[in-house]
Amino acid sequence: MAGMTDTIMTLDDLATYIKLSKSSLYKLCQAGKVPGTKIGRHWRFHKDAIDAWICDGIPPTQAYGRLKGKKEGGG
Repeated sequence: MAGMTDTIMTLDDLATYIKLSKSSLYKLCQAGKVPGTKIGRHWRFHKDAIDAWICDGIPPTQAYGRLKGKKEGGG
């Protein structure tokens, strides 16, 4: 279980990891441009997803298997 904690990063951890200010990173998270999950008021990030996002340019919604946007409907 101890090794598992290293794979989850906080906003502060991620800002340090990718060398970006916390305020800039928070804005990117709010815009859905960074693969992460908001739990209550706190953001959490999987290191593997962040590494893939940076190295491969994987869109954040693909990294987590979610689709953002409008629902398709009849009309």
